[in-house]
Parts: sequence; C-alpha cells; structure tokens
Amino acid sequence: MVFSNIFARFQKAALLLGFVVIGLISAVPANAQATIATDAKTELKSSLGDLATLYQNEVQRLEKQQQQSKGLYDDGLISRVEFEKGEKALADARAKVEQVAKEIATASQPAALIAENVVISAAEAVWSTGNGKVDGLIRYYGKQYGVDPYLIYCTMSQESSFAAGATSPKGAMGLMQLMPGTAARYGVTNPYDVGQSIMGGTRYLKDLLKMFNGRVDLALAGYNAGEGAVMKFGNTVPPYNETRNYVRLILKRYNIKKTT
Repeated sequence: MVFSNIFARFQKAALLLGFVVIGLISAVPANAQATIATDAKTELKSSLGDLATLYQNEVQRLEKQQQQSKGLYDDGLISRVEFEKGEKALADARAKVEQVAKEIATASQPAALIAENVVISAAEAVWSTGNGKVDGLIRYYGKQYGVDPYLIYCTMSQESSFAAGATSPKGAMGLMQLMPGTAARYGVTNPYDVGQSIMGGTRYLKDLLKMFNGRVDLALAGYNAGEGAVMKFGNTVPPYNETRNYVRLILKRYNIKKTT
C-alpha cells in the first residue's frame, strides 16, 4: 500500500539519521559521515514529501465535500452544527499539511552535532513540534511515565496539530484534547495549560497501554473512542470510521503495523 511504502522509507531514513548521530562519536571518516547524512536526509525529505501529498489530497477531498455541504446548508438541508463540523475537519487537515511542511523544513537543516556520550533515539532526532518547551515536556513526561515520546508526539499531532488552545466540537481541550472527565481523572485543572495537558494525556496513554497489554493500536482506539468502546467490541478497534481512521493514521506515522 502507499502508506506502507512511505513509512517504510521514513523508518529507513530515521535509522540512517540515528546511525549518523552514533557515528559522530566514532572513528568513521568525516567524508563517509557526510555521505550517509546526505542520503538519510534525502530519503527522509522524500518520504515527508509523499506524506504531504497524501495530506494535501485529503484537504482537496474535504474542500469538495464542504462545498457540497455549503449548498445543503444554504438550502436548509443540514444543520449549522454539521456544517461547522465539516469546517473544523477541513481546518485540521490544512493544519496537518502545514505541520508536515515544517517537518520538511526541519529535515532540510544541517544535522545538529551531539555532545559526546549523549545518545538519543533516531525518532527523537527528527521530530519536533516547533516549540522547544513542548518538545521538552513531551520527553520529560514520556520518560517519567514510560511512554515513548514519539508516540505522544504523533498522538498530539493528530489530536490538535500542536494548537494549545484547540477545542473540538465534542468538548475535547488543549494539546492532547482531553475530555472534561479524563482531565478530572488525572488531576488536570486547566486542559489548555501545555504542561498539564501533556501530563494528563501521557498518563492516559500509559494506562491504556497497560490495560491493553502494550497494544498500541488498542491504546490509540481507547484514546479516541474511550476504553469502554474497545472492551465492548472484544478488545478490538471499534468499528467507527473516525476511530479506525485515527488509529490508522497515527500508526502509519509511528511506523508500527497494526496487529490483528
């Protein structure tokens, strides 16, 4: 499939970048390091470019759909709520295109030199929300609660496109789009506070991963539809189009094949 090819290439590029980081503290000749870095960055930018194309196609699809909805709304055939829901989906899709464009720009920058004896994962070497404070909090809470920071990053990207003030039509709030009940469960008093949002969302992911025996697909499904929905359907991804699409997109980015 197209998504599988894109993310297989993304993984290869990320691994190559990881090797470059490790190579910076080894005796590999400088010219060899430069060649590897160039190949890795080219591969990564190409993969991100393909991902951007997929997101742009989704924007075009939603634009056509919304044009049709506008006519239906003007004729009184659909409600304002339904029309505005389509507007929100279109805005979110456009935000994802913008985010990938930022990642392409980041991938175009020279590889940062890593201090001796400091090792970071390949995934961490290539992802950024564009906000150093948010990146730091993702890594901090990921380490504190034992959740892969890159999974937190991918979830946040899908949930809010890194907009701290985001509010969904259903009432989910902040970077990690916490519902009021979930926020209260984890002691989050202000879901729009970036630190509290990341803390609460990370703890929720941790509990979901524990509940579903490390199954990332089921944890993501629970994050989107609620753990009760996952259990209702026999510990499988619920048959909701929104949830299935949500899980598929995040897993493709996280580069994990959904188990069956």
